[in-house]
Amino acid sequence: MRRTARARDAARAGSDRKAGRSRHPNRRPKASKPDPRALSPTDPAAGPQPAEGLPETELAPGLYLVATPIGNLGDITLRALAVLHGADRILCEDTRVTGKLLARYGISTSLGAYHDHNAEHVRPTVLAALRRGERVALVSDAGTPLVSDPGYKLVRAALAEDLPVTAIPGPNAAITALILSGLSPAAFLFAGFLPPRQAARRRALERWAAVEATLVFYESTPRLAESLTDMAEALGNREAAVARELTKLHEEVRRGRLADVAAHYRLAGPPRGEAVVVVSGPERGELDPTEVDERLRTTLAELGVREATAKLAAQTGLPRGELYRRALAMRNGKE
Repeated sequence: MRRTARARDAARAGSDRKAGRSRHPNRRPKASKPDPRALSPTDPAAGPQPAEGLPETELAPGLYLVATPIGNLGDITLRALAVLHGADRILCEDTRVTGKLLARYGISTSLGAYHDHNAEHVRPTVLAALRRGERVALVSDAGTPLVSDPGYKLVRAALAEDLPVTAIPGPNAAITALILSGLSPAAFLFAGFLPPRQAARRRALERWAAVEATLVFYESTPRLAESLTDMAEALGNREAAVARELTKLHEEVRRGRLADVAAHYRLAGPPRGEAVVVVSGPERGELDPTEVDERLRTTLAELGVREATAKLAAQTGLPRGELYRRALAMRNGKE
């Protein structure tokens, strides 16, 4: 018995449903939900993330400066993984730290140490490898290499021999802290680590006091309270932010005036990890003349007229000539 066209269509639609096909021309099959663990390389249960599926790129010879995560291993870029996978050797500060990153992503490239204590000895070997046409990746323990690590001299030596050098950009603690601070990023100065001794630290801070920019410093947490106190003294009680454990589970950014933030860490004690301190540039608000005179007298008790004038001008933005005249009058006992 012959079936009608409607019956044939119904039967065909039924077989399509059983096979999981849709007859609607504009309907797409539902995408399966991604496994959350596959998207979270920092989850210990996720296990190694294989290097398979990385871009198949043949690396040219040269030195590659590869940025690595500052905390969350998920922040590594695909290009960084491809370079680490395709390099002939990787140089790092601490093989234990970088080894964990490579193990997480299933990368077995040869790993060697390059740090402050062995750089002079290792550098000639690395340069020889670059001359042979090897592909060498340089990483730091966290963030962008050359920022507060010995890679600068290696890059200078490679460039002096006209050897190829390229950068694979990525995470950086200073920039991350700056954009989280709430302070102006229009102009900023990264000053690295301050000297550990107080006298040298205060001299360094006084050099930065007049800079018309947001200041960014690295600091170890045991010295944090003392350094913040010195900043308030040398720079004035500016707005500031202290960022630590960036990109990690217990990320913290504490904002406030330098004196207040210093007082917090004096009472709470040193926090974990390392800190990035972001300080606003010189503030140009109207100041009470009485307050200015009091600050000038306090500064004159420690410094000469010129030094005191320069320091207060940097802190307040007031004209140095006016402050100098007032300082001379105070020193001569006329005020």
